[in-house]
Amino acid sequence: MSRALLHPLLQLKAPVVSRLASALALSVVQQRAFNTSAPIIEPVPKQQPQPQPQKHKPKRKAAIPPAVVHQQPPKQRHEKNAANPTDSQVRPLAFKKSHPARPPRPVENSVEKLLPLLVAQPGHYITVHIHGFPYLVQEGDQVRLPFRIPGVLPGDVLRLDRASVIGSRDYTMKGAPHIDPELFQCRATVLGTESEPLRIKLKTKRRQRKVKRVKSKHRYTILRISELRVQKSGKATGHHIESVAKETTAPQRPAA
Repeated sequence: MSRALLHPLLQLKAPVVSRLASALALSVVQQRAFNTSAPIIEPVPKQQPQPQPQKHKPKRKAAIPPAVVHQQPPKQRHEKNAANPTDSQVRPLAFKKSHPARPPRPVENSVEKLLPLLVAQPGHYITVHIHGFPYLVQEGDQVRLPFRIPGVLPGDVLRLDRASVIGSRDYTMKGAPHIDPELFQCRATVLGTESEPLRIKLKTKRRQRKVKRVKSKHRYTILRISELRVQKSGKATGHHIESVAKETTAPQRPAA
């Protein structure tokens, strides 16, 4: 193309470029007008210097102070509490008792006065306890126990030392809960063992045809009271003797 044609074309492009530049400048100004807040700049954390490893020096052991013994004040005992007789003895703590056993009660006047009268009367009876079962017996009675005593043979003599009541026709001595064994002598002789008839029981379950036959045949020991004697002396602590004697008078006949 000739220079004559290019020159007017360049003149036409110049105003267009100027217009575009002014438009871009206005848009940048408008954007800056909306964003008026100050920019937030986060501070950069400073790196702290790392401590250099120190050499461990051996520590000196501190002197251990001597043990301090605290003396406890003596325990004050209540006026109603009994003194502990084992407090001064050197024993394990588990075996010491804070409250000792109660002192024995004094013998009642009824025992001192009526015990000789009970001994003098014949026909004594006694309530002995064998494995927790009480039996009211006299001398010569035969007792069938509801169980079998293992390790005994016919002719063996057993000492029965557990009794709650001893009495005669007019007097009765009761224990609390049992009478001291030194106050009486009660012996029983083993006669043998007795067995009951064979019992058969049929056991069935619901909706089943099977029938189970259970057989049982218990054995019992037979004893005879061979000796019953009441002692005149012994520990009668906590016992009580009651008199059941009644004064009887002959009926008076009317005067004729």
